[in-house]
Amino acid sequence: MADTAHILILDDDTDVAYAAQMLLRRRHGRVATLDDPARLSNLLEAGAPDVVLLDLNFTPGRIDGAEGLAVLDRLRALARPPAVIALTAYADVPLAVEALKRGASDFITKPWDNARLIAAVDSALARRSAAAGAAATSGLMGDSSAMRDVKSMIASVAPTEANVMVLGENGVGKELVARAIHAASGRAGATFLAVDMGALPESTFESELFGHRKGAFTDARSDRAGRFQAARGGSLFLDEIGNMPLASQAKLLTALERREVTPIGADRPEAIDVRIVSATNLDEARLFDPGVFRPDLLFRLNTIVIRVPPLRERRDDVPGLLHHYLSLYEAQYRRPVRELAPSALERLCAWSWPGNVRALRHACERAVILAAQDEYRYEDFGLAMPAPAPLPEAPARLAAVAAHDGADGEFRLGALERETIAAALDKARGNISLAARMLGLSRAALYRKLGKHGI
Repeated sequence: MADTAHILILDDDTDVAYAAQMLLRRRHGRVATLDDPARLSNLLEAGAPDVVLLDLNFTPGRIDGAEGLAVLDRLRALARPPAVIALTAYADVPLAVEALKRGASDFITKPWDNARLIAAVDSALARRSAAAGAAATSGLMGDSSAMRDVKSMIASVAPTEANVMVLGENGVGKELVARAIHAASGRAGATFLAVDMGALPESTFESELFGHRKGAFTDARSDRAGRFQAARGGSLFLDEIGNMPLASQAKLLTALERREVTPIGADRPEAIDVRIVSATNLDEARLFDPGVFRPDLLFRLNTIVIRVPPLRERRDDVPGLLHHYLSLYEAQYRRPVRELAPSALERLCAWSWPGNVRALRHACERAVILAAQDEYRYEDFGLAMPAPAPLPEAPARLAAVAAHDGADGEFRLGALERETIAAALDKARGNISLAARMLGLSRAALYRKLGKHGI
Protein backbone atom coordinates (compact mmCIF):
# COMPACT_ATOMS: atom_id res chain seq x y z
CA MET A 1 0.00 0.00 0.00
CA ALA A 2 1.64 3.23 -1.13
CA ASP A 3 -0.12 5.72 1.15
CA THR A 4 -3.30 6.39 3.09
CA ALA A 5 -5.02 8.82 0.77
CA HIS A 6 -8.82 8.99 0.90
CA ILE A 7 -10.35 8.33 -2.52
CA LEU A 8 -14.05 8.44 -3.41
CA ILE A 9 -15.55 6.82 -6.52
CA LEU A 10 -18.89 8.44 -7.37
CA ASP A 11 -20.55 6.36 -10.08
CA ASP A 12 -24.07 4.97 -10.42
CA ASP A 13 -22.76 1.79 -12.07
CA THR A 14 -21.86 -0.31 -9.03
CA ASP A 15 -19.86 -2.82 -11.11
CA VAL A 16 -17.69 -0.05 -12.52
CA ALA A 17 -17.23 1.50 -9.08
CA TYR A 18 -16.31 -1.84 -7.54
CA ALA A 19 -13.73 -2.55 -10.27
CA ALA A 20 -12.07 0.82 -9.67
CA GLN A 21 -12.20 0.29 -5.92
CA MET A 22 -10.47 -3.09 -6.10
CA LEU A 23 -7.79 -1.68 -8.41
CA LEU A 24 -7.01 1.36 -6.26
CA ARG A 25 -7.12 -0.46 -2.93
CA ARG A 26 -3.85 -2.13 -3.88
CA ARG A 27 -2.15 1.26 -3.55
CA HIS A 28 -4.36 3.39 -1.31
CA GLY A 29 -5.85 2.61 2.08
CA ARG A 30 -9.23 4.33 1.93
CA VAL A 31 -11.26 3.87 -1.24
CA ALA A 32 -15.00 4.46 -0.84
CA THR A 33 -17.80 4.20 -3.40
CA LEU A 34 -21.06 6.10 -3.74
CA ASP A 35 -23.75 5.53 -6.37
CA ASP A 36 -26.01 8.51 -5.65
CA PRO A 37 -24.77 12.13 -5.49
CA ALA A 38 -27.75 12.96 -3.25
CA ARG A 39 -25.95 11.10 -0.46
CA LEU A 40 -22.74 13.07 -0.89
CA SER A 41 -23.54 15.49 1.98
CA ASN A 42 -23.45 12.73 4.59
CA LEU A 43 -20.09 11.53 3.38
CA LEU A 44 -18.59 15.04 3.29
CA GLU A 45 -19.58 15.62 6.92
CA ALA A 46 -16.98 13.02 7.87
CA GLY A 47 -14.32 14.87 5.88
CA ALA A 48 -13.63 15.65 2.24
CA PRO A 49 -11.73 13.00 0.26
CA ASP A 50 -8.38 13.73 -1.36
CA VAL A 51 -9.43 12.57 -4.84
CA VAL A 52 -12.89 11.99 -6.34
CA LEU A 53 -13.44 9.85 -9.43
CA LEU A 54 -16.64 11.46 -10.69
CA ASP A 55 -19.01 9.98 -13.26
CA LEU A 56 -20.54 12.76 -15.35
CA ASN A 57 -23.90 11.05 -15.98
CA PHE A 58 -26.14 9.37 -13.40
CA THR A 59 -29.58 9.15 -14.99
CA PRO A 60 -29.93 6.34 -17.59
CA GLY A 61 -29.94 7.80 -21.09
CA ARG A 62 -28.30 11.09 -20.11
CA ILE A 63 -25.07 11.90 -21.95
CA ASP A 64 -24.86 15.70 -21.52
CA GLY A 65 -22.83 15.52 -18.30
CA ALA A 66 -24.91 18.19 -16.55
CA GLU A 67 -25.42 16.10 -13.41
CA GLY A 68 -21.74 15.40 -12.96
CA LEU A 69 -20.73 18.99 -13.70
CA ALA A 70 -23.10 20.18 -10.97
CA VAL A 71 -21.42 17.81 -8.50
CA LEU A 72 -18.03 19.03 -9.72
CA ASP A 73 -19.00 22.64 -8.99
CA ARG A 74 -20.11 21.61 -5.52
CA LEU A 75 -16.87 19.79 -4.76
CA ARG A 76 -14.73 22.64 -6.05
CA ALA A 77 -16.60 25.07 -3.76
CA LEU A 78 -15.49 23.22 -0.61
CA ALA A 79 -13.03 24.96 1.70
CA ARG A 80 -10.40 22.34 0.84
CA PRO A 81 -11.60 20.90 -2.45
CA PRO A 82 -10.51 17.43 -3.53
CA ALA A 83 -8.84 16.74 -6.84
CA VAL A 84 -11.54 15.57 -9.25
CA ILE A 85 -11.01 13.16 -12.12
CA ALA A 86 -13.99 13.12 -14.48
CA LEU A 87 -15.24 9.73 -15.70
CA THR A 88 -17.30 9.42 -18.85
CA ALA A 89 -18.29 6.62 -21.16
CA TYR A 90 -18.43 9.09 -24.03
CA ALA A 91 -15.26 10.51 -25.56
CA ASP A 92 -16.84 13.92 -25.89
CA VAL A 93 -14.16 16.58 -26.20
CA PRO A 94 -16.38 19.61 -25.37
CA LEU A 95 -17.64 17.86 -22.21
CA ALA A 96 -14.11 16.96 -21.14
CA VAL A 97 -12.97 20.53 -21.77
CA GLU A 98 -15.90 21.91 -19.75
CA ALA A 99 -15.02 19.64 -16.82
CA LEU A 100 -11.40 20.82 -16.97
CA LYS A 101 -12.52 24.46 -17.13
CA ARG A 102 -14.57 23.95 -13.97
CA GLY A 103 -11.59 22.60 -12.09
CA ALA A 104 -11.28 18.87 -12.84
CA SER A 105 -7.63 17.83 -12.78
CA ASP A 106 -8.02 15.13 -15.43
CA PHE A 107 -10.54 12.98 -17.27
CA ILE A 108 -10.75 9.24 -17.93
CA THR A 109 -12.82 7.54 -20.63
CA LYS A 110 -14.59 4.32 -19.63
CA PRO A 111 -13.66 1.54 -20.02
CA TRP A 112 -10.27 2.64 -18.76
CA ASP A 113 -6.76 1.27 -18.94
CA ASN A 114 -5.73 0.26 -15.41
CA ALA A 115 -2.25 1.78 -15.65
CA ARG A 116 -3.75 5.02 -16.95
CA LEU A 117 -6.24 5.22 -14.07
CA ILE A 118 -3.57 4.55 -11.45
CA ALA A 119 -1.27 7.15 -13.00
CA ALA A 120 -4.09 9.73 -13.07
CA VAL A 121 -4.87 9.19 -9.37
CA ASP A 122 -1.19 9.29 -8.36
CA SER A 123 -0.65 12.48 -10.35
CA ALA A 124 -3.77 14.10 -8.85
CA LEU A 125 -2.60 13.25 -5.34
CA ALA A 126 0.88 14.61 -5.99
CA ARG A 127 -0.43 17.84 -7.45
CA ARG A 128 -2.93 18.31 -4.64
CA SER A 129 -0.16 17.84 -2.11
CA ALA A 130 2.12 20.26 -3.93
CA ALA A 131 -0.59 22.90 -4.33
CA ALA A 132 -2.25 22.61 -0.90
CA GLY A 133 -2.76 26.04 0.54
CA ALA A 134 -2.27 27.76 -2.81
CA ALA A 135 -6.03 28.29 -3.23
CA ALA A 136 -5.99 30.60 -0.22
CA THR A 137 -3.34 32.76 -1.86
CA SER A 138 -4.22 35.43 -4.37
CA GLY A 139 -0.97 34.81 -6.21
CA LEU A 140 2.68 33.97 -5.77
CA MET A 141 3.73 34.91 -2.26
CA GLY A 142 6.81 36.86 -1.34
CA ASP A 143 7.94 40.46 -1.68
CA SER A 144 11.68 39.93 -1.85
CA SER A 145 13.61 41.49 -4.69
CA ALA A 146 13.91 38.06 -6.35
CA MET A 147 10.15 37.43 -6.23
CA ARG A 148 9.37 40.93 -7.48
CA ASP A 149 11.53 40.13 -10.50
CA VAL A 150 9.58 36.90 -11.10
CA LYS A 151 6.23 38.70 -10.84
CA SER A 152 7.45 41.41 -13.18
CA MET A 153 8.45 38.77 -15.74
CA ILE A 154 5.03 37.13 -15.46
CA ALA A 155 3.28 40.46 -15.99
CA SER A 156 5.35 41.15 -19.08
CA VAL A 157 5.10 37.76 -20.76
CA ALA A 158 1.56 36.66 -19.82
CA PRO A 159 -0.34 38.82 -22.36
CA THR A 160 1.76 37.43 -25.21
CA GLU A 161 1.47 34.03 -26.87
CA ALA A 162 5.14 33.19 -26.28
CA ASN A 163 6.01 29.76 -24.95
CA VAL A 164 7.50 29.95 -21.46
CA MET A 165 9.87 27.60 -19.65
CA VAL A 166 9.92 27.79 -15.85
CA LEU A 167 13.12 26.64 -14.15
CA GLY A 168 13.60 25.95 -10.47
CA GLU A 169 14.17 23.38 -7.77
CA ASN A 170 11.44 21.11 -6.42
CA GLY A 171 8.99 22.95 -4.22
CA VAL A 172 9.64 26.51 -5.40
CA GLY A 173 6.20 26.89 -7.02
CA LYS A 174 6.76 26.35 -10.74
CA GLU A 175 3.15 25.33 -11.33
CA LEU A 176 1.95 28.45 -9.48
CA VAL A 177 4.02 30.50 -11.92
CA ALA A 178 2.44 28.66 -14.84
CA ARG A 179 -1.06 29.24 -13.46
CA ALA A 180 -0.28 32.93 -12.90
CA ILE A 181 0.82 33.24 -16.54
CA HIS A 182 -2.42 31.61 -17.70
CA ALA A 183 -4.58 33.75 -15.39
CA ALA A 184 -3.05 36.97 -16.72
CA SER A 185 -3.26 35.92 -20.38
CA GLY A 186 -5.91 36.27 -23.04
CA ARG A 187 -6.61 32.55 -22.57
CA ALA A 188 -7.63 32.92 -18.91
CA GLY A 189 -11.24 31.99 -19.63
CA ALA A 190 -10.22 28.69 -21.23
CA THR A 191 -8.66 25.52 -19.84
CA PHE A 192 -5.40 25.31 -17.92
CA LEU A 193 -4.33 21.68 -18.15
CA ALA A 194 -1.27 20.35 -16.34
CA VAL A 195 0.46 17.18 -17.55
CA ASP A 196 3.20 15.41 -15.59
CA MET A 197 5.49 14.46 -18.45
CA GLY A 198 7.72 12.46 -16.14
CA ALA A 199 4.82 10.13 -15.30
CA LEU A 200 3.77 9.42 -18.90
CA PRO A 201 4.88 5.93 -20.00
CA GLU A 202 6.69 6.06 -23.32
CA SER A 203 4.35 3.37 -24.65
CA THR A 204 1.25 5.56 -24.18
CA PHE A 205 2.84 8.95 -24.81
CA GLU A 206 1.14 9.60 -28.16
CA SER A 207 -2.26 8.37 -26.98
CA GLU A 208 -2.15 10.56 -23.88
CA LEU A 209 -1.03 13.74 -25.65
CA PHE A 210 -2.52 13.34 -29.13
CA GLY A 211 -5.49 10.98 -28.53
CA HIS A 212 -6.56 7.90 -30.41
CA ARG A 213 -9.44 6.49 -32.46
CA LYS A 214 -11.56 3.50 -31.58
CA GLY A 215 -9.89 0.30 -32.73
CA ALA A 216 -6.46 1.90 -33.17
CA PHE A 217 -5.01 -0.74 -30.85
CA THR A 218 -6.27 -3.62 -28.73
CA ASP A 219 -7.60 -1.62 -25.76
CA ALA A 220 -8.88 1.35 -27.79
CA ARG A 221 -12.57 0.66 -27.25
CA SER A 222 -13.64 4.23 -28.03
CA ASP A 223 -12.27 7.51 -29.33
CA ARG A 224 -10.20 9.41 -26.81
CA ALA A 225 -9.19 13.06 -26.81
CA GLY A 226 -5.55 13.79 -26.11
CA ARG A 227 -4.29 16.57 -23.88
CA PHE A 228 -3.65 18.91 -26.80
CA GLN A 229 -7.29 18.62 -27.88
CA ALA A 230 -8.64 18.88 -24.32
CA ALA A 231 -6.72 22.12 -23.69
CA ARG A 232 -7.84 23.71 -26.98
CA GLY A 233 -7.97 27.49 -26.65
CA GLY A 234 -6.17 27.40 -23.29
CA SER A 235 -2.77 26.66 -21.80
CA LEU A 236 -1.01 23.30 -21.61
CA PHE A 237 1.46 23.03 -18.72
CA LEU A 238 4.11 20.40 -19.40
CA ASP A 239 5.64 19.68 -16.01
CA GLU A 240 8.82 17.63 -15.44
CA ILE A 241 9.68 18.19 -19.11
CA GLY A 242 13.30 17.25 -18.47
CA ASN A 243 12.31 13.66 -17.64
CA MET A 244 11.08 12.83 -21.15
CA PRO A 245 12.93 10.17 -23.16
CA LEU A 246 14.56 11.50 -26.32
CA ALA A 247 12.15 9.53 -28.53
CA SER A 248 9.17 11.22 -26.87
CA GLN A 249 10.89 14.59 -27.20
CA ALA A 250 11.04 14.07 -30.98
CA LYS A 251 7.28 13.41 -31.16
CA LEU A 252 6.50 16.49 -29.10
CA LEU A 253 8.80 18.60 -31.27
CA THR A 254 6.98 17.48 -34.43
CA ALA A 255 3.62 18.48 -32.96
CA LEU A 256 4.88 21.91 -31.92
CA GLU A 257 6.59 22.58 -35.26
CA ARG A 258 3.55 21.63 -37.33
CA ARG A 259 0.98 23.02 -34.86
CA GLU A 260 -1.03 19.85 -35.40
CA VAL A 261 -1.36 16.35 -33.97
CA THR A 262 -2.57 13.10 -35.51
CA PRO A 263 -4.51 10.86 -33.10
CA ILE A 264 -3.43 7.22 -33.28
CA GLY A 265 -5.59 5.52 -35.90
CA ALA A 266 -6.78 8.79 -37.49
CA ASP A 267 -6.58 9.51 -41.21
CA ARG A 268 -5.76 13.18 -40.94
CA PRO A 269 -4.08 15.57 -38.49
CA GLU A 270 -5.92 18.02 -36.25
CA ALA A 271 -4.83 21.62 -35.72
CA ILE A 272 -3.88 22.51 -32.16
CA ASP A 273 -4.50 25.81 -30.39
CA VAL A 274 -2.68 25.82 -27.06
CA ARG A 275 -0.09 27.94 -25.36
CA ILE A 276 2.77 25.88 -23.96
CA VAL A 277 4.22 26.54 -20.54
CA SER A 278 6.81 23.97 -19.47
CA ALA A 279 8.82 23.40 -16.33
CA THR A 280 11.80 21.38 -15.16
CA ASN A 281 14.04 21.09 -12.13
CA LEU A 282 17.05 20.17 -14.27
CA ASP A 283 20.00 22.48 -13.84
CA GLU A 284 20.77 24.38 -17.00
CA ALA A 285 24.02 22.50 -17.66
CA ARG A 286 22.06 19.25 -18.01
CA LEU A 287 19.22 20.95 -19.84
CA PHE A 288 21.63 22.11 -22.54
CA ASP A 289 23.22 18.65 -22.79
CA PRO A 290 22.06 17.19 -26.17
CA GLY A 291 22.23 13.72 -24.64
CA VAL A 292 19.58 14.73 -22.12
CA PHE A 293 17.40 17.22 -23.98
CA ARG A 294 17.05 17.97 -27.69
CA PRO A 295 18.35 21.47 -28.53
CA ASP A 296 15.68 21.97 -31.22
CA LEU A 297 12.88 21.19 -28.74
CA LEU A 298 14.47 23.43 -26.14
CA PHE A 299 14.50 26.22 -28.73
CA ARG A 300 10.73 25.75 -29.22
CA LEU A 301 9.95 25.74 -25.50
CA ASN A 302 12.22 28.40 -23.99
CA THR A 303 11.23 31.50 -25.93
CA ILE A 304 10.98 33.07 -22.48
CA VAL A 305 12.71 31.57 -19.43
CA ILE A 306 11.57 32.37 -15.90
CA ARG A 307 13.90 31.22 -13.13
CA VAL A 308 12.18 30.80 -9.77
CA PRO A 309 14.75 31.23 -6.98
CA PRO A 310 14.99 28.72 -4.13
CA LEU A 311 13.83 29.86 -0.72
CA ARG A 312 17.40 30.03 0.64
CA GLU A 313 18.05 32.84 -1.86
CA ARG A 314 15.05 34.88 -0.73
CA ARG A 315 15.11 34.57 3.04
CA ASP A 316 13.24 37.89 3.35
CA ASP A 317 10.13 35.99 2.24
CA VAL A 318 10.33 33.40 5.03
CA PRO A 319 8.56 35.42 7.80
CA GLY A 320 5.60 36.22 5.56
CA LEU A 321 5.30 32.62 4.36
CA LEU A 322 5.44 31.34 7.93
CA HIS A 323 2.72 33.73 9.04
CA HIS A 324 0.52 32.82 6.08
CA TYR A 325 0.73 29.04 6.47
CA LEU A 326 0.52 29.05 10.26
CA SER A 327 -2.65 31.14 10.02
CA LEU A 328 -4.01 28.91 7.26
CA TYR A 329 -3.56 25.70 9.24
CA GLU A 330 -4.75 27.25 12.51
CA ALA A 331 -8.04 27.98 10.78
CA GLN A 332 -8.16 24.62 9.01
CA TYR A 333 -7.51 22.55 12.13
CA ARG A 334 -9.36 24.91 14.48
CA ARG A 335 -6.27 25.41 16.62
CA PRO A 336 -5.56 28.47 18.77
CA VAL A 337 -3.71 31.40 17.26
CA ARG A 338 -0.12 31.41 18.54
CA GLU A 339 2.77 33.80 18.10
CA LEU A 340 6.07 32.60 16.73
CA ALA A 341 8.83 32.81 19.33
CA PRO A 342 11.55 35.28 18.22
CA SER A 343 14.28 32.67 18.65
CA ALA A 344 12.28 30.24 16.50
CA LEU A 345 11.81 32.84 13.77
CA GLU A 346 15.53 33.56 13.72
CA ARG A 347 16.42 29.88 13.31
CA LEU A 348 13.70 29.28 10.72
CA CYS A 349 14.95 32.18 8.63
CA ALA A 350 18.45 30.73 8.81
CA TRP A 351 17.32 27.23 7.77
CA SER A 352 18.34 26.23 4.25
CA TRP A 353 14.86 24.87 3.34
CA PRO A 354 16.04 22.15 0.92
CA GLY A 355 12.40 21.44 0.03
CA ASN A 356 11.66 25.15 -0.52
CA VAL A 357 8.13 26.51 -0.01
CA ARG A 358 6.60 23.03 -0.07
CA ALA A 359 8.80 21.99 2.86
CA LEU A 360 7.98 25.18 4.75
CA ARG A 361 4.27 24.57 4.29
CA HIS A 362 4.53 21.01 5.62
CA ALA A 363 6.60 22.23 8.57
CA CYS A 364 3.95 24.82 9.44
CA GLU A 365 1.20 22.21 9.26
CA ARG A 366 3.18 19.98 11.61
CA ALA A 367 3.78 22.85 14.05
CA VAL A 368 0.09 23.78 14.18
CA ILE A 369 -0.90 20.18 14.89
CA LEU A 370 1.77 19.41 17.50
CA ALA A 371 2.51 22.71 19.27
CA ALA A 372 1.69 22.53 22.99
CA GLN A 373 3.09 25.83 24.29
CA ASP A 374 1.72 29.37 24.08
CA GLU A 375 4.24 30.13 21.34
CA TYR A 376 5.52 28.15 18.39
CA ARG A 377 9.00 26.85 19.17
CA TYR A 378 11.63 25.83 16.66
CA GLU A 379 11.26 22.20 17.74
CA ASP A 380 7.57 22.23 16.72
CA PHE A 381 8.57 22.46 13.05
CA GLY A 382 10.48 19.18 12.94
CA LEU A 383 13.66 20.73 11.54
CA ALA A 384 16.01 20.04 14.44
CA MET A 385 18.17 17.67 12.41
CA PRO A 386 20.80 19.17 10.12
CA ALA A 387 20.35 18.69 6.41
CA PRO A 388 21.39 15.06 5.71
CA ALA A 389 24.49 14.10 3.76
CA PRO A 390 24.41 11.35 1.09
CA LEU A 391 24.29 7.89 2.61
CA PRO A 392 26.91 5.18 2.40
CA GLU A 393 25.75 1.77 1.27
CA ALA A 394 22.59 0.67 3.09
CA PRO A 395 24.05 -2.31 5.06
CA ALA A 396 26.91 -0.21 6.41
CA ARG A 397 24.55 2.63 7.27
CA LEU A 398 22.15 0.28 9.02
CA ALA A 399 25.02 -1.14 11.08
CA ALA A 400 26.08 2.37 12.02
CA VAL A 401 22.58 3.27 13.14
CA ALA A 402 22.34 0.03 15.12
CA ALA A 403 25.65 0.71 16.82
CA HIS A 404 24.57 4.24 17.68
CA ASP A 405 21.21 3.27 19.13
CA GLY A 406 21.88 -0.32 20.14
CA ALA A 407 21.84 0.54 23.85
CA ASP A 408 18.07 0.59 23.99
CA GLY A 409 17.61 -1.89 21.14
CA GLU A 410 15.76 0.58 18.92
CA PHE A 411 16.60 1.79 15.42
CA ARG A 412 16.13 5.39 14.37
CA LEU A 413 13.88 4.31 11.50
CA GLY A 414 12.51 7.79 10.93
CA ALA A 415 16.01 9.24 10.63
CA LEU A 416 17.10 6.40 8.37
CA GLU A 417 14.08 6.92 6.09
CA ARG A 418 14.73 10.66 5.93
CA GLU A 419 18.37 10.19 5.02
CA THR A 420 17.57 7.46 2.49
CA ILE A 421 15.12 9.76 0.72
CA ALA A 422 17.62 12.60 0.79
CA ALA A 423 20.29 10.31 -0.67
CA ALA A 424 17.95 9.18 -3.46
CA LEU A 425 17.12 12.80 -4.31
CA ASP A 426 20.81 13.64 -4.35
CA LYS A 427 21.60 10.72 -6.65
CA ALA A 428 18.64 11.64 -8.88
CA ARG A 429 19.83 15.28 -8.94
CA GLY A 430 16.50 16.45 -7.55
CA ASN A 431 14.40 14.55 -10.11
CA ILE A 432 11.30 13.51 -8.14
CA SER A 433 10.10 10.91 -10.65
CA LEU A 434 13.50 9.21 -10.82
CA ALA A 435 13.94 9.30 -7.03
CA ALA A 436 10.49 7.76 -6.57
CA ARG A 437 11.38 4.92 -8.94
CA MET A 438 14.67 4.34 -7.12
CA LEU A 439 12.81 4.13 -3.79
CA GLY A 440 9.99 1.95 -5.15
CA LEU A 441 7.36 4.61 -4.37
CA SER A 442 4.73 6.46 -6.33
CA ARG A 443 5.34 10.19 -6.84
CA ALA A 444 2.38 10.91 -4.55
CA ALA A 445 3.83 8.75 -1.77
CA LEU A 446 7.24 10.39 -2.12
CA TYR A 447 5.71 13.87 -1.93
CA ARG A 448 4.00 12.85 1.32
CA LYS A 449 7.26 11.58 2.78
CA LEU A 450 9.04 14.79 1.72
CA GLY A 451 6.42 16.70 3.68
CA LYS A 452 6.63 14.33 6.65
CA HIS A 453 10.39 14.83 6.97
CA GLY A 454 10.48 18.49 5.97
CA ILE A 455 12.72 17.82 2.98
